[in-house]
Amino acid sequence: MLPVIWISVFISVSCIAWSWMRRIFAQQIAIKNRLDDFDFYKTASQQAALQLDLSDGFGERVWDPIAEKITALTQKYTPVRKKDFIEKKLDYAGRPHGWDASQFLSVQYAFALGSGIAFTAFAVISGTGLSKCLLFGIGGIVIGYLLLDFYLNNAIAKHQNGIDKELPDALDLLTISIEAGLGFDAAMQRVVQKATGPLAKEFNQAIQEIRIGKTRREALRDMSVRNGVRDLDKFVDAILQADQLGVSLGNVLRTQSDQIRVLRRQKIEEKAMKAPVKMLLPMVLFIFPVIFIVILGPAAIQLMETINL
Repeated sequence: MLPVIWISVFISVSCIAWSWMRRIFAQQIAIKNRLDDFDFYKTASQQAALQLDLSDGFGERVWDPIAEKITALTQKYTPVRKKDFIEKKLDYAGRPHGWDASQFLSVQYAFALGSGIAFTAFAVISGTGLSKCLLFGIGGIVIGYLLLDFYLNNAIAKHQNGIDKELPDALDLLTISIEAGLGFDAAMQRVVQKATGPLAKEFNQAIQEIRIGKTRREALRDMSVRNGVRDLDKFVDAILQADQLGVSLGNVLRTQSDQIRVLRRQKIEEKAMKAPVKMLLPMVLFIFPVIFIVILGPAAIQLMETINL
């Protein structure tokens, strides 16, 4: 019986001591448990974030952070005047790929560097000398840099020509909608729903700006400045003046549509009159020599045979 008594006493003392220890260190134990819970959730959140990052593509995980760092570096060392100039050109082009000035310059520098490396590698593979490799590299950098400028200028011309082409039809739809009883904003929304192209996108942006608090005058003026199209400027000026003076918008829009069609017809006639002058150079360089060869070739061959005899 003695061992049993001793075991019972030991267990009782241990339980009493454990309960007192729990009561004394209760606050510390609660804090430790809370911290363990935080560590668990932190680890779980880290694992979830890691899985989310791994689910992204290679470009989003690798190239996007690199591009952001290059863009920040470009933004830091690019003059403000140059950035403003690029921003204006990007507005004229309709913001291709959603670029801002820093992103466009980063792409331009990267493209120039890649082109220079490619040209230098081609020169090395071809077995040229060191000086020629250097010239090839410099030429590749210049070509890569200018290609992005050419791309941007081409995007500007395409965007502005699209607005010029769509503007008369959009004005007709605006006129019909307003004469049917719609307000000007609702008529612009109808154009956005029915049309596709750069002008519809610009109208949609103007409508969104009006909805977030801009006045109609400010939104239309910003649209005019953002695109740099002369006919669009005249349309905006006429709308703002008619709104200020209380003139009927339907008559103003119909007049603007007729005037823009007349101007577009005059531009087409002007291009048609310039066509013969532009065709003269390729005719002299490419067509006339072929005609001379076809006509005078047999005579020249017979003359040479006669001289040899």
